[in-house]
Amino acid sequence: MGRQGGEHYKFFNHTACEFYPCHDMPAEDLNCLFCYCPLYCLGPDCGGNFRYVGEAGDIKDCSACTVPHRRENYDYIMRQFERVKDIAARSTGD
Repeated sequence: MGRQGGEHYKFFNHTACEFYPCHDMPAEDLNCLFCYCPLYCLGPDCGGNFRYVGEAGDIKDCSACTVPHRRENYDYIMRQFERVKDIAARSTGD
């Protein structure tokens, strides 16, 4: 049986979350699928709107970033998993 109606798996809006809405964007457009950004480990090459904070400037603050929370960025996020896999392999020696 084929899928009908599109790509609903690319979007999840968790209105019952106690932190919802967590970003400055229309709540009904907020994609919660990547609540914890899988691109965080890419550091400055993640493609998002972030800044470094803290005394040493070594804490990545992504609170203003909406890249993983925008419906249209699902495919972008998925394309980055090869890079995330490479970082994980280097950290484990695989």
